[in-house]
Amino acid sequence: MSDAPLPRRCLVTGANRGLGLEFVRQLLARGDRVIATSRHPGRAHALNQLAGQNPGRLHVLPLDVAEPKTHAELARELPLVTDGIDLLINNAGVLHSGERFGHVAATQLDDSLRTNAAGPFLLTQALAPHLADAAKVANLSSMLGSISSVDGFHTPTYAISKAAQNMATVLLAQALHERGITVIALHPGWVQTDMGGKGAQVTPADSARGLLGVIDSATLADSGRFIDWQGNALPW
Repeated sequence: MSDAPLPRRCLVTGANRGLGLEFVRQLLARGDRVIATSRHPGRAHALNQLAGQNPGRLHVLPLDVAEPKTHAELARELPLVTDGIDLLINNAGVLHSGERFGHVAATQLDDSLRTNAAGPFLLTQALAPHLADAAKVANLSSMLGSISSVDGFHTPTYAISKAAQNMATVLLAQALHERGITVIALHPGWVQTDMGGKGAQVTPADSARGLLGVIDSATLADSGRFIDWQGNALPW
């Protein structure tokens, strides 16, 4: 179990749908307090409904992980709703489908890198003063970011950005180690979400439950590791 006092103070990015929304549901169900971010909070209907059902325990705030100025705005807002963060889940991400070699657009590569790699790194840096000592940072990565596991030309801008995000995880683990903060990269499985698409095998509920279990059991000795939703170590 986590060594953080309960209820934990959690922040989840990209929380308006899919796995992010499921994280929020499960964290609330176990008694934690949650700050959930979305690019367009006014359109996050399911999230706002949850906020109405959990007054004072769920706060919905705006954030676009690809835009660093919104990181600073979020950091300024945080003291109004919480006195610290015990768990940061960098879940927000983007996947551009249908990419073919010879036709990969620079704009898509830039968007993927800004959202999937630079975003979590810069956001964690911006929120570091608000992270409690011995907090945990979970970066939602992907097996597609594993360089040694590549078996074809698949989702190139996503794969490149997730490999870069994995490096960001390792660097953040080093930067935050002296404060006892654990930083891990997590593969959620092939999840049945808009991003996962048809044919995905893992439900968001099962993935989130498994990932939260991995996060709970992670210690500082695990910081900088790449782990899947079932607790298995993954190759870089």
